[in-house]
Amino acid sequence: MLKRTLFISNPYYLSLKNKQLQVSERGGMVLKSAPVEDIGFLVLDHPQISFSMKLVEELSEYNVATVFCDSKHMPSSMLLPLDAHHIQSELFRAQIAASEPLKKNLWKQTIEAKVKNQAALLDKLGKNSLQLKNIAKTIKSGDSDNREGFAARIYWTALLGKEFVRDRYGEPPNNFLNYGYILLRSAVARALAGSGLLATLGIHHRNRYNAFCLADDIMEPYRPYVDEIACDLDEKYPGTFALEKEHKAELLQLMTADVKIGDNKRPLMVALSQTTASLARCFAGEQRKIDYPVFG
Repeated sequence: MLKRTLFISNPYYLSLKNKQLQVSERGGMVLKSAPVEDIGFLVLDHPQISFSMKLVEELSEYNVATVFCDSKHMPSSMLLPLDAHHIQSELFRAQIAASEPLKKNLWKQTIEAKVKNQAALLDKLGKNSLQLKNIAKTIKSGDSDNREGFAARIYWTALLGKEFVRDRYGEPPNNFLNYGYILLRSAVARALAGSGLLATLGIHHRNRYNAFCLADDIMEPYRPYVDEIACDLDEKYPGTFALEKEHKAELLQLMTADVKIGDNKRPLMVALSQTTASLARCFAGEQRKIDYPVFG
């Protein structure tokens, strides 16, 4: 079932009644409500939003990714359940015991899928993708010669021009990309938790200060879905620095973007769960390839 994404940007009080999230003015009437089981993402973007602990418990029960925004209105933290799968400890053990050759093979698959999807986005936008398609054929186990980095330089130049520099604090549309990637990272972390995997233990990313290394790994082939929305926003609102509600609303549509895996097309939010479930099977030795999307 397709889950809803809710964005709250006013100082409302959120509570739970009859298993429904209720949004109300402080001490006032209920403005809207939604069954918690229908919610996939809840984005909270106001410093005076308050909520009941009973609601937090219910959100956790249904594996809702609750995302909190900072004073700059950028997603900064997330609430995820600690126990989201019935055989979680078994899956954790398989993940921890994964051999180095297995992880290198999984990373090779990941980068191949990412570069192919970048090339597919360039094709869709009528830009030259030949170099990326050739690079995708030469990626080695563990991407030992960093073809990902080489591909990135070619990709951003082809996508946004020679003057564009992909940088967190850079010129637009970096701001659209930043917001979209944070949302995507949250979605991947939610899917990993639902599949019983530990988001901290990556197959490639390793950083003692990063609690979501595996999310950073698995989101790579999905980045072009963010890039497409960011490019569209950049055309509509050129030179925009401040993200307004209409920009965020379009970026939140990422969760329902059509994603094709195999012969099936489904919303990105659902596709991520298929990808992370396949990764769990790879760790368990039941499958050899991760189910990644084919952009198009």
